[in-house]
Amino acid sequence: MTRTVYVNGDYLPETEATVSIFDRSFLMADGVYEVTSVLGGKLIDFDGHVARLERSLTELDMAKPEAFDDLLEIHRKLVEINNIDEGMVYLQVSRGSAGDRDFVFPDPEVVKPTLVLFTQSKPGLADSPAAKKGIKVISIEDIRWGRRDIKTVQLLYPSMGKMMAKKAGCDDAWLVEDGHVTEGTSNNAYIVKGGKIITRNLSNDILHGITRAAVLRFAREAQMEVEERPFTIAEAQEADEAFITSASTFVFPVVEIDGATLGDGTPGPVAKRLREIYLDESLKSAI
Repeated sequence: MTRTVYVNGDYLPETEATVSIFDRSFLMADGVYEVTSVLGGKLIDFDGHVARLERSLTELDMAKPEAFDDLLEIHRKLVEINNIDEGMVYLQVSRGSAGDRDFVFPDPEVVKPTLVLFTQSKPGLADSPAAKKGIKVISIEDIRWGRRDIKTVQLLYPSMGKMMAKKAGCDDAWLVEDGHVTEGTSNNAYIVKGGKIITRNLSNDILHGITRAAVLRFAREAQMEVEERPFTIAEAQEADEAFITSASTFVFPVVEIDGATLGDGTPGPVAKRLREIYLDESLKSAI
């Protein structure tokens, strides 16, 4: 079945959707994106994703697309047209196409941003088998650019990291810089020791995860102790449990790090409880 997608104001069959070969997202990775999960046909954490999108655009001095104020309506229409019960809506904004290749930014008064959205149907998203058995991760050097807090489409190294993990028979990779874990390839990373949740503090070094913010808020509301600081792989391997968060995984337990099994090798109670809380609370506020 052909999906309906959105490109610069038009709803089109995916087979008819086109973007210029001179678009800066294609030539320069000069674009930002967001992924919003859909559960029960409703959008999860939508306001947080739009706020982060606006911040990313501001940090890159990129103009808002003309349809910025209509993003909720566009998301909802795509979910409805494509009959998405569980899945995701992907949104991408680029600096547009000036009709040729140039390192210099085009004049935003002349060249308008490109706005693209499409849906992905993911039945069973909230009932993922990986959430029940946990995932295995490896560690790799973090050699990405220094502004990881901006959600850009520069995803080559994270893709390479996932392939390194796959080659090692694992599910994902945690990135390490100056001896400390920054984050996962497409998620924020956490360990649990003595009941305390430990995760890296916000800075330019990591993405300011929307799911991260919600999970930490729910954890504190549930009287769980949270410490935001860097941690090492060695410390993680000695932890009671570990987990990741992202818009597409919600909360996934981690049961192995660089070959070291955590606890008894099964998802720990903190990660399992946080996943339950997150799904329950997010569904209540879904729109």
